[in-house]
Amino acid sequence: MFVIGMDLDLVHLKHQARTAVLVSQVSIIFPYLLGVVSSLFLYTTLAAPNTTFLAFALFIGISMSITAFPVLARILEERGLTKTSMGTTAIACAATDDVTAWTVLAFVVAIVKAGHLSGSFVTIALVLAFVGFMCFWIKPRLPRWLGPVNLGSKSPSKGVAAGVLVFVFASALVTDVIGIHALFGSFLAGVVMPYHGDFRDSLKVRLEHFSSVFLLPLFFAFTGLRTQISLLNDPNGWLICGALIVVATVGKLGGAMVTARLTGVTWLDSFALGALMNTRGLIELIALNIGYDLGILPPRIFTMLVIMALVTTGMTGPLLSLGDGLRARRGLLVNPA
Repeated sequence: MFVIGMDLDLVHLKHQARTAVLVSQVSIIFPYLLGVVSSLFLYTTLAAPNTTFLAFALFIGISMSITAFPVLARILEERGLTKTSMGTTAIACAATDDVTAWTVLAFVVAIVKAGHLSGSFVTIALVLAFVGFMCFWIKPRLPRWLGPVNLGSKSPSKGVAAGVLVFVFASALVTDVIGIHALFGSFLAGVVMPYHGDFRDSLKVRLEHFSSVFLLPLFFAFTGLRTQISLLNDPNGWLICGALIVVATVGKLGGAMVTARLTGVTWLDSFALGALMNTRGLIELIALNIGYDLGILPPRIFTMLVIMALVTTGMTGPLLSLGDGLRARRGLLVNPA
């Protein structure tokens, strides 16, 4: 999560503000509302015995509205779209979506842990205070603490790397003590890292190798052990799982596509943008595991939502290829020669 936070370039959002804000917020609000409506039909049969409807509905909503920013960025990089107009717009939308989704998820976790809305006010106030402290007090001072030599170095020293890791774990500890998940602190620590020189890139490369080779496979294996396909042992279970995939896709892809078109983006680029925003991947699995740990998502609905996350992520490539085919066909029709 620290590396994902460093991937988030808040400065870049200013250049795509209008489209990014509109598309990202609609692609969160619309699928979130669809998720809450869906929970009306799912609560009685799939919620854990002691789970309130509020907690269940909030987590179903957030599970429908997340976009995996790092996965989206990798897809754009592999297809050579990072520097294109559609690519930069997609990155800006996903980054804005990421900030909003993690903010909403933090509030949801605070409300769920408190048990009711009024009891969560103190937790939410502490979270806001910590975010303000990190962004407005820590962030301006980090470049001076790290030093210009380290910021300009292509390879941070072992002492600097160790200091950054201590900072990450301290931030994670604070958010955990406040009453939300430790992941929020590590993500925020990545967001406030300095942009100066090659510091972010070199630190990200050093940590990403360890996290992607060692930690990430363990996380996926851990999630796989929790995913019990055998619980979907009847047609009704698979029907509900399929319905969740449809609702998630309509909410995310459809909401992003229509909104992008209304901001002036072409239909084909809007479709591609919607397909990219429908990518859930790792971030979705993190949110689902938080819901599982809190006892809100029992194994059966957890398995359905994991399958939904994998399917919506897996369909991104084919949908982009479909859009490329339609774009090529349209070009041939416009220029038959």
